[in-house]
Amino acid sequence: MSVADSLSLPAAAAPRAPSPRKPLRWQDATRWLLAWPVPLALLLVWYVAARNAWIPPQVLPAPEDVARTLADLWQSGELQANLAISALRVAGGFAVGLAGGLALGAAMGLSRTLCDYVYPTFKAFSQVPVLGWLPLLMLLVGIDEALKVILIAKAAFVPVALNTYKGIGSVPTRYLEVARVLQLTRWQTLSRVVLPAAAAPVWNGVRYGLTHAWLALVVVELLASSEGLGYMIVYGRQLFQLDMVLAAVVVVGVVGFALDKTLALAEGAVLRWRKPGF
Repeated sequence: MSVADSLSLPAAAAPRAPSPRKPLRWQDATRWLLAWPVPLALLLVWYVAARNAWIPPQVLPAPEDVARTLADLWQSGELQANLAISALRVAGGFAVGLAGGLALGAAMGLSRTLCDYVYPTFKAFSQVPVLGWLPLLMLLVGIDEALKVILIAKAAFVPVALNTYKGIGSVPTRYLEVARVLQLTRWQTLSRVVLPAAAAPVWNGVRYGLTHAWLALVVVELLASSEGLGYMIVYGRQLFQLDMVLAAVVVVGVVGFALDKTLALAEGAVLRWRKPGF
């Protein structure tokens, strides 16, 4: 029985199962500590290579030079200004992609007929990378903000729609059978059974969507922008200021990591409303 089939019949709340045991705090601390040796080792290799001039400083600036440039960019306000512009672009594009992805994914998951019509086209659309659409969109909308928002929205749209569709489609059949037996309405089946069971995959889609949106932003700004973090990378390369390039790269990586971790930490609060066992 599919979700689409079950929604045509009365349904009920899903059965409760024992909630999974949470990981111990010392295990979380261990994982956190194990994440540090590799980046610290890379930083040490970078420092030693720059200190001994294994690579010319024009190609690989020393870590302290990058840190100094990063501080200068912050004090001048240039970093904050470009970061704010990039953040606004991501927010706009991600909001559009999120809304469209949730709507299409839910529609395909709830309607088998619509899925048969739309899913093959969606799969073909999703196989074309963001850069593949860039030349066509530049001809259609130019290189202004509309281009950046559309490409960022496309990057977020695909993982959100795909995870939403698969999350709804993977709701256990036994939940839907219990929903039929207890004779809840279609809305009750959707709100009490389907959505709680699909919440975790959908949230993963949101996380992936935001990550892809951030990556698409940097790519778009590298190719068609006069401001933003991606533009700082291009500008530094043009002036052969590799310390600025690496400083911008560090900011891109830190912000992307922070966004993903923020959504990961918010997952517990967002999914707290689910019934135990989902």
